[in-house]
Amino acid sequence: MVEDAWAVGGDYEPYVGRWSRHVASEFLRWVTAPAGLTWLDVGCGTGALSEAILDEAAAASVTGIDPSAGFADFAARRLADRPATFDVGDARELPYSRASFDVVVSGLVLNFVPDAALAIGEQHRVLRPGGMVAAYVWDYPGMAMMAHFWAAAEAVDGRTESLDESRRFAGWDRAGLAERFGAAGFESVETTEIVIPTVFRDFDDLWTPFLGGQGAAPSYLASVDDLTRDAIRAELRASVPTGPIELTARAWAVRAVRPTSG
Repeated sequence: MVEDAWAVGGDYEPYVGRWSRHVASEFLRWVTAPAGLTWLDVGCGTGALSEAILDEAAAASVTGIDPSAGFADFAARRLADRPATFDVGDARELPYSRASFDVVVSGLVLNFVPDAALAIGEQHRVLRPGGMVAAYVWDYPGMAMMAHFWAAAEAVDGRTESLDESRRFAGWDRAGLAERFGAAGFESVETTEIVIPTVFRDFDDLWTPFLGGQGAAPSYLASVDDLTRDAIRAELRASVPTGPIELTARAWAVRAVRPTSG
């Protein structure tokens, strides 16, 4: 089993980070939280959502936490002059007191947490009564760039079925998000979809980010030999149009409220 790598922020950014910023912006427009609140960004990664919160939600402060020291450091350096702090820690055991934050969010992370129910329960604990929790995850069948990649990898390798995120994360859809947050004790649970275009200048703009070794597909690609890698590249090249490559990315989002009692 290939382990997903999440360590080098600069290598992750060209892969999914550039699309993460677009999704974060759309997500915050839907969340519509008032200005001047304290936010917690669980699984902050390279800081795309934290930065958007500061720019677009007029937050008083943002605290980000991520298990990857490399990602947390990247985010801290990126937002060094902003009211943001970044900690290294586990979403299943947040190092914060009960009712510490006005808003708790997580972007593109909950499906990767081994015990997501525990992580969502921790978000409930650190959120103040009446506060908002919100999250979003990729809809992997709706992520065209990844769908094309895994189809090419499976055609060449034949051993990638268990690595394909659309299979690994089945159930992380609109209904699955609503069910998980409702089960954690949140109320007023709502969901939506976020769709953004992902336009690549040419095939190299699509292919090169898969070589960075950060994230599920790049981690797999880094584990194979050169012949296999070249064959996957050729298979992927044949599956997409020439010239500018216009694909789409979709995420599912959820928002809810912690009850004022309980």
